[in-house]
Amino acid sequence: MSTPSSRPGAARTDGPPARPTDAPSVLVGVLVPLTRPGWTEAGRHLLAGLELGVREVNDAGGIDGRPLELVVRDTAADPQRAAAAVDELADLGVVALAGEYHSVVARAAAARADALGLPFLCSSAVLDALTEQPTEWVARLAPAQSHGWRIYAEFLLRAGHRRIAVATQPSVYWASGARILRDHLAPHGGTVTELDMRTLTPAAVCDELVDNRATALLLLVGHPEPAVPIVESVRRDQRLAEVLIGAPAGQPEFAEWATALGDDGAGVPFLRYLPERLGPLGARVATALRERLAGAPSFVAFEGYDTIAVLAEALRSPGVDQARTAGFWPDVAVEGSRGHIRFSRVPGISVWQWAWTPVHVVDRDPAQPDRFRTLHTG
Repeated sequence: MSTPSSRPGAARTDGPPARPTDAPSVLVGVLVPLTRPGWTEAGRHLLAGLELGVREVNDAGGIDGRPLELVVRDTAADPQRAAAAVDELADLGVVALAGEYHSVVARAAAARADALGLPFLCSSAVLDALTEQPTEWVARLAPAQSHGWRIYAEFLLRAGHRRIAVATQPSVYWASGARILRDHLAPHGGTVTELDMRTLTPAAVCDELVDNRATALLLLVGHPEPAVPIVESVRRDQRLAEVLIGAPAGQPEFAEWATALGDDGAGVPFLRYLPERLGPLGARVATALRERLAGAPSFVAFEGYDTIAVLAEALRSPGVDQARTAGFWPDVAVEGSRGHIRFSRVPGISVWQWAWTPVHVVDRDPAQPDRFRTLHTG
């Protein structure tokens, strides 16, 4: 069992940390969406958290005196590009993979990492089935979609919403989300009507909401298109003044959402993977991330930081060895920026899972859109 660290670069208890030397770097491959059609703001936040974690590790002596170094590849939300990047990074000698925001991309990367026997710590993607079969090589920090989206369904029921419409696009991720919502709402008399955005305009979505007497519209679509035009259309339709707009996937978390929609973007509940109040470590990380990003850090940035906290401990404990790093997942015990991190086997989840990071349903306060309100706690 490893000894928990208070931060990624924390000194070990068996002596002062070694200083990084001229020894070869310990390479960690990173997958992030940095260009369109990937969600570039999410990628930028994820990378900022990863880089902050690495800086602290190296300031505290690196990995047994060797500097930790990220080898970054842009996935651009493309599963095939991500799989090819895994092969390239393996050839470059990375000891582990980290990152990725988009679930369908992370699934492709996880499958390739599993086939190669390369440890992969998935930072942000939530799709339950990251791999087809149980694997020892992949672990995940973000909560599984079935866990988080059930919490969102509970929020809807408690708020009195049982006639739900979902604006959706073809995707394994969106289809999985709609199924989770439907399965959880149905026993309570709830219904979920899917609106196919391949055939509907934002104005037609408004008509469908009226015809179906929906009290809530959930955005299971990409950002900014077609999410932003849908929100604008619904907000301007007087027939829909009482309809709740929701975005369980977290689109309103990012400044890009607020910039595009202004006041129209407030009051849209989404899932956020942060504690309601950060502890001392989280508060320090938040300050450092704010400086690095020149703005408020999203929960995705904290996921990046915690990824390095876990990997640094894994690499220090058994030494820099891929096979033994993969075997470390069940023994990890690390104090992250959002709580104490341990991995376990969760029924129905094929990878090692942190069960669970804090989950809240929040929105941007209509009275102060740069402030978040907690509406429901998972």
